[in-house]
Amino acid sequence: MNSTDSITKELQDKRMKYIPKGVSNGNLSIAQKASNATIIDMDEKEWIDFAGAIGTLNVGHSHPKVTAAVKEQVDKFLHPGFNVMMYEGYIHLAEKLCKLTPGTFEKQAILFNSGAEAVENAIKISRRYTGRQAVVSFVRGYHGRTNLTMGMTSKVKPYKFGFGPFAPEIYQAPFPYMYHKPSEMTDEAYIQMVIEEFKDFFIATVAPEMVACIVMEPVQGEGGFIVPPKQFVQAVSDFCKEHGIVFVADEIQTGFGRTGKLFAIEHFNVTPDLITVSKSLAGGLPLSGVVGRKEMLNIADPGELGGTYAGSPVACAAALAVIDILEEENLVVRAEILGQKLEATSRELALKHEYIGDIRRLGAMVAIEIVENRRSKVPNKIITAEIIKYANRNGLLLLSAGLKSNVIRFLAPLVITDEELERGLSILKRAFQSVE
Repeated sequence: MNSTDSITKELQDKRMKYIPKGVSNGNLSIAQKASNATIIDMDEKEWIDFAGAIGTLNVGHSHPKVTAAVKEQVDKFLHPGFNVMMYEGYIHLAEKLCKLTPGTFEKQAILFNSGAEAVENAIKISRRYTGRQAVVSFVRGYHGRTNLTMGMTSKVKPYKFGFGPFAPEIYQAPFPYMYHKPSEMTDEAYIQMVIEEFKDFFIATVAPEMVACIVMEPVQGEGGFIVPPKQFVQAVSDFCKEHGIVFVADEIQTGFGRTGKLFAIEHFNVTPDLITVSKSLAGGLPLSGVVGRKEMLNIADPGELGGTYAGSPVACAAALAVIDILEEENLVVRAEILGQKLEATSRELALKHEYIGDIRRLGAMVAIEIVENRRSKVPNKIITAEIIKYANRNGLLLLSAGLKSNVIRFLAPLVITDEELERGLSILKRAFQSVE
């Protein structure tokens, strides 16, 4: 065993000793440095990153403009605390977010640390604004691991099991899943059926007059990259308008170019009242926000919203650089090009492997659903796990998703080079072949 092997083993042993097993690790290597879509571990092995820290690195690892902005800010100050003394980064970023997000109405933005924190505060704002208590999310949705957001999240294991009781007045509405519609139904009939089920939900489960907000991922992330039909999203938006419910778009995984639009909700020709953002906002630093209608965000009195580290000046500096990079490098357009390449390879794989049931995408949000066979469409999480395991042992960081853990999702940085992409796809093809 050489010196780097021994250091890796020592760190792995310390991880097992000092860090709870509740923190999952899809890959047991130890990162040493990273650039673009490549991570080099302590044993000098290279890993192509198709996970992007779970969709956090649209501008890639260690983008020079992000690291330069962070270093410049670190030399000025780390954290005066926006509640104690303001700083320009927070203010400039709030202005940028208000201008970039959909909607011509007056907007405001407030910053936090994590995606779950943004969702919680969107709910606080909605409750304060409407004077109502109930919150509606959707089946297969994922919104975080805090107590409130666990209640909004569908997947019991590993996210909710044994952690209750959860916050009250949280309800999950039906959400369309086109791949699993009844075979005898047309697409249009199925969409209309789910819209009616959605409306009936507010008769059978919770009255609309009780609901403060409906929180929707424009594309369900952890749920398996489920893309809803435009008619359904529009029906939800119309329902919110009709009943005075705040419509919240959870863009934490979908935002900042991932879907071939700056924000995924733009694909559906609706404008949400509030948008939650995080993940790729700050190029890998913890930062989140709620952006939306001024009359909603401005309803709370001083001290009712915020947090000690909310809107870190270092993270704000990174986020401002990220927004410049998105524009300068035309990453929204590159997302669609990347998505097309990933889809083409996925369809090539589907010609060879009967267990590939569905391929779906919106921009660079691409997913492959693994099944027993295409006739039955029965989810096959065993094959999915084997593919993920092979990839993570052979130089490709890859993630699964889906309520039944049978979906492979791609979250490669949008800046990935052709060479990195080809290397990653080559390993992916071998991973699929390995389970035959």
